[in-house]
Amino acid sequence: MQFTAKQIAEFLQGDVVGNPDVTVSDVSRIEEGRPGTLSFLSNPKYTEHVYTTKSSIVLVNRSFEPQHPVQATMIRVDNAYDCLAQLLQLVEAAKPKKSGISSLAYISETAQIGNQVYIGPFAYIGENVSIGDNTQIYPHVFVDDNTTIGQDCIIKAGTRIGDGTQIGNRVVMQAGVACGFDGFGFAPKEDGTYDKLPQVGNVVIEDDVEIQSNTCIDRATIGSTILRRGVKVDNLVQIAHNVEVGESTVLAAQNGIAGSTKLGKHIMSGGKVGFGGHITVADNCVFGASSSIANNIRQTGAYQGLPAIPIMTFRKSAAVYKNLADIQRIVYDLKRKMDQLDSEK
Repeated sequence: MQFTAKQIAEFLQGDVVGNPDVTVSDVSRIEEGRPGTLSFLSNPKYTEHVYTTKSSIVLVNRSFEPQHPVQATMIRVDNAYDCLAQLLQLVEAAKPKKSGISSLAYISETAQIGNQVYIGPFAYIGENVSIGDNTQIYPHVFVDDNTTIGQDCIIKAGTRIGDGTQIGNRVVMQAGVACGFDGFGFAPKEDGTYDKLPQVGNVVIEDDVEIQSNTCIDRATIGSTILRRGVKVDNLVQIAHNVEVGESTVLAAQNGIAGSTKLGKHIMSGGKVGFGGHITVADNCVFGASSSIANNIRQTGAYQGLPAIPIMTFRKSAAVYKNLADIQRIVYDLKRKMDQLDSEK
């Protein structure tokens, strides 16, 4: 399917700079642009490529002022990255959806299946499971007993969902998610062994949550592990028992959240961030990559480091740290000179 620059600009409420009749049928990265494709420029680091790209159309922010001639047709929009997302969502929505229930799937007689549901081969749907309208369950998905899945959800291949999990509407689970199984709960005994603490709670996932591949979300020991509305979780994230993740919080790859920690709303957490157990983190915080949060964070702000400190303090400390060897040499030289002066007295 082809679209002209004029059609795209009208959809995005943007302005065309160049040929309004040029057409595209695909997208490409700006540095690898090809004729007949659309690219975007959002990050200033890629500005040099806008002058050499072979893409036919480039989305740019309204604030962009080219310093050299641009061969591609530009469409000026308020936010190029957001507009690209809108276009990709439009393309995705136009793709045909899978439908029907495979004869190779197992579905309990007590399960309630909504309208226009897709269930792929070798999926397992347990007792008293409820699946809402237009939800897609891909092959080899395991849905344990007493689980509720809302409308318009997408559960990709190989995902495992434990007993009693409650999933809202428009939730996406990418391939290989493990959600709703036992957390890491063991009580030490006097003889050095451990007693397992049965995990009798569940997981609650609210509307519009997306969870990427191979993330693990543990069921609560008692009560619920909760992901609030709009949470986005990257690949390989560990969310332990009784954790609560606040609305619209974003967790990048390899985050680890220990048990009973409560994250506020609209938190942005970079890759490899670790949160200790039984702590509370304020709304609207930002954590730089590889940070460690061991104690409560009560004040909104940006943090980084091990342990995490306010980000400006971290950057000043990092500037000192890279010169630490030189500083050490200077201190040792000063000490030797002082020792010499003392010996000459």
